[in-house]
Amino acid sequence: MARNRFEKVSEVQPDAITLLLKRDDDGASGSIVLPAAASRGRLTTDQISAQLPAQDAFRGAIRLANDVKLALVVCDPDGVWKSEWGDLYQPID
Repeated sequence: MARNRFEKVSEVQPDAITLLLKRDDDGASGSIVLPAAASRGRLTTDQISAQLPAQDAFRGAIRLANDVKLALVVCDPDGVWKSEWGDLYQPID
């Protein structure tokens, strides 16, 4: 079975759900951003989830992306990503 692949980005993308991962004193956490621009007019402002444990944020982002049929990208400046979640890639410009 092919592994899931996710694009690694450096900032929130206006046309995709962005999983924001970070590491702090409490461990690894994440939040999910659904930009208003990607909502096809259903939202007037960006929707940002509360901070969740990183794995919960990842699972929630997958569910949301599947529900609203949008791409999911990952912003992970602190190296929180776990290889068992899939592969992160950065496109070549």
